[in-house]
Amino acid sequence: MKSMEEMLAAAQQAAATIQQQMSDAQAKLDAIEVEGVAGGGLVRVTATAKGRIRRVSIDESLLAPSEKQMVEDLVAAAFNDARTKADSVSNAEMSKMTQGLPLPPGFKLPFG
Repeated sequence: MKSMEEMLAAAQQAAATIQQQMSDAQAKLDAIEVEGVAGGGLVRVTATAKGRIRRVSIDESLLAPSEKQMVEDLVAAAFNDARTKADSVSNAEMSKMTQGLPLPPGFKLPFG
């Protein structure tokens, strides 16, 4: 049986490894882009998998003052679509990282 010091050292090493993997995963998520669309592609929002908005594209046909409310609704819908896609990619990437870790069911690591 390992000594208490050996087990503690192993636990500290495992924690450091997990922390590095989490840091690497967060950097990767900030590099992955998703695109949210609304209005059949008239409004597009590009975001990172962490949810940072990179670009907003609005088709010129929507820029009439009479279309203001619709444009606002479509932009909100595109943002929400991008956020949903970002969450999906983020969850998939994080589950790859935590696969094989002895975590209890439902346990969530702090991915902020």
